[in-house]
Amino acid sequence: MNTTIWDANVELKKECEDHFDVIRNPRDALAYLLSKWPEGRGASQATARRACLGALAGTNTNAEARAAFEFAAREAGILRQN
Repeated sequence: MNTTIWDANVELKKECEDHFDVIRNPRDALAYLLSKWPEGRGASQATARRACLGALAGTNTNAEARAAFEFAAREAGILRQN
């Protein structure tokens, strides 16, 4: 099982603008996708979920999982821009 830390963290906005969640690997991303994702899940959320599951199983790379997760977060409006 792949639990390697991503090269760069993905930061997600919380309701309070002063706080954010930090996603460091496919396992963190999958947990967020399944339990904290905002309403209105779309195709990019499902793609990110599959990519993270694939990374954990070793069929996708960490980079693929991170890219899919970041895209879904941007589309959902929760990606924190630095």
